[in-house]
Amino acid sequence: MANVVWHKKLRILLDLTRDDLDHPELPGLWETVYKTDRFYGRLGVPVSDRDLQCGGVCRDMGVEAPMHLRMRGGRREAVHERREDEERHTAPMSDEHKAYQERILRAAEEGGFNGDSEVRTRVGRSWIQTDTLVEGADGRRIGWEVQLSTIDQSGLRGVRARAAKAAKNGITPAWHTDRAAYAQRNDTHWTRSDHLPAYVIARTGDLRIVSGFRALDFWHCDISALYPCPNGVRRCGKAHATPKPRDVLFDDMVRRTAAGTIVPIQFRAGTTVHRYWVTSADRDRLDDLHSDDTRLPPEREAAPANGASRNRPTCQPAAVPSSTVHTPPSQSGFLPSQPSAPAIETAPTATEHQESHSRQPTGDTTGLPSNLITLQQAADDAHARLQHLHDHYEQHLQRQVWRDAAAAAQGAVTNYARTKRLNRYEVEARLRQVVRRPGR
Repeated sequence: MANVVWHKKLRILLDLTRDDLDHPELPGLWETVYKTDRFYGRLGVPVSDRDLQCGGVCRDMGVEAPMHLRMRGGRREAVHERREDEERHTAPMSDEHKAYQERILRAAEEGGFNGDSEVRTRVGRSWIQTDTLVEGADGRRIGWEVQLSTIDQSGLRGVRARAAKAAKNGITPAWHTDRAAYAQRNDTHWTRSDHLPAYVIARTGDLRIVSGFRALDFWHCDISALYPCPNGVRRCGKAHATPKPRDVLFDDMVRRTAAGTIVPIQFRAGTTVHRYWVTSADRDRLDDLHSDDTRLPPEREAAPANGASRNRPTCQPAAVPSSTVHTPPSQSGFLPSQPSAPAIETAPTATEHQESHSRQPTGDTTGLPSNLITLQQAADDAHARLQHLHDHYEQHLQRQVWRDAAAAAQGAVTNYARTKRLNRYEVEARLRQVVRRPGR
């Protein structure tokens, strides 16, 4: 039985614990719905062909579970048609699941953050059920969902919809598992640890996340590059970023996501969008790279190292064969070093600024509309101002200004190329050339 019912025809949720079913604007709703359901029953209409479904746990998991209504002792009840749907509401939580919830709360408390388990957040006329909700810094809310190997993969549905619903309402979804099949999904940001018993998860040893966290390696696509060009050409001469797997401690992951120093990103590789967790510094560098892929973004200050943990590990890392160990480029004599990021240009003087504006390209000389040139110049100017700022808050404000200006320029390029039936990539390349190298 359940207290929340989804009406397919009316497309509303009915809360049986409230006299008005949580719809005061529809008087007599219960009598109408109940009499209709009883009428279908007398006609012999199957429960699966009626208009009522479970609006609680089953709906949250993406399962359509038909229901019918009845009155018992003056109390309203909604009954599942299938026993397995009813058992979904009463299935006991595994000891491993409880251990993860306790560990998340303990790690958050050690980092100075509050949290709670089994949090039901009201959203309009529906709810968001979160395994463990951590209240982070600056109003940040991290919703941890734990999915372990006790659940069959075919039964794990509706993940993307649940994650999107949480994100839409200010909760950053963080899904954790111990199954490789779950961690390979791209429907949300997954992290994975090894399959461990509850007593190992609950103790204070170091629990390691082995999948889901990435470190971004930024490099130039030239003859000295160690990676193949992601654009499928020999060498394009642009700058790229490659995500590299990194392990991170589970407790650190809980605290740093709450603090905002580890953030989720969507990384496009070809036609596939991968969802990873990265440091906020790598995320900012990736945003800078997308703004200008002809050069590498400047290095960000790395967080100070805290040293090795004094806790005993909860699992031993697998031994890596010596034949598969790669020497870092900085330690090998035969590998070329990567080119360093270009130095920040000094601010132009007033005379130079006036001369540069007098030499600015126009639509008459380049064949491109003047509004495209103006928008691209505004985006480049906003990005140049960002490079000269050192205060973190000022950088945050200026980065938003630059993103808005870049989005406006990209949208204008897309519209122009579509209207003129031109190759968008060639239009964008020509626009950047005439704006950034007017004499060529």
